[in-house]
Amino acid sequence: MQNFISYIPIATTLFSVFFISEIFKHYLQRKTSYLLWWTLGVLTFGLGTLSESYHALMGWNGANLKFWYIVGALLGGFPLAQGSVYLLMPRWFAHLTTVFFVGLIIVASYFVIQSPFLIPEDYDFRMTGAVFEWKWVRQFSPLINIYSFLFLVGGAIYSAIKYYGQKKKKVHFRGNIFIALGALLPGIGGSFTRAGYVEVLFVTEFLGLVLIYWGYRIIKTSNIKTRIISVIN
Repeated sequence: MQNFISYIPIATTLFSVFFISEIFKHYLQRKTSYLLWWTLGVLTFGLGTLSESYHALMGWNGANLKFWYIVGALLGGFPLAQGSVYLLMPRWFAHLTTVFFVGLIIVASYFVIQSPFLIPEDYDFRMTGAVFEWKWVRQFSPLINIYSFLFLVGGAIYSAIKYYGQKKKKVHFRGNIFIALGALLPGIGGSFTRAGYVEVLFVTEFLGLVLIYWGYRIIKTSNIKTRIISVIN
């Protein structure tokens, strides 16, 4: 019997569809690398919660669990973080890290797909990578997630510090604070998942995506207003 928290990913998935449609339109207008990566990041986020929604509605499925692990634990916040890398870091560094981490994610995904399951007798059929027989496949995700955390959360904090105290950039400061908080929450939820409390992840994913969207929206609206004023003047 599922509790109501198990169905939160359905709301998160629907919200991600709305977010994707808005940010993709933004990308088509600007055609910048960081917006493309952020679009992919929201898509990945939505695919992960779509998998959780399937689990809530249809029950446990091995193929779905592996899909969830790949888009959640491996891809996770990487595309969003890589958007920040393309925005803040030198182009050569962004290209180099893209090649390295995309290659690593492809290799890790292959082994996740190939890993047999080892189901414990007391397994309650929650979504967890603990049921992979090849336990070592779970060692790929920490490196990817640490990198993602550093550049997604760290990038937002760096931008907030950069804009702090600038009267014309108060909105950007506030927006980046929301993005940093939103990016931090799913990581906290992921830690609880490793401890067996996957429901915490469902809540933090929803709140995190809402905060990221709110921060993105604040900055986008401010930039549009600035461009309009510059055209008028």
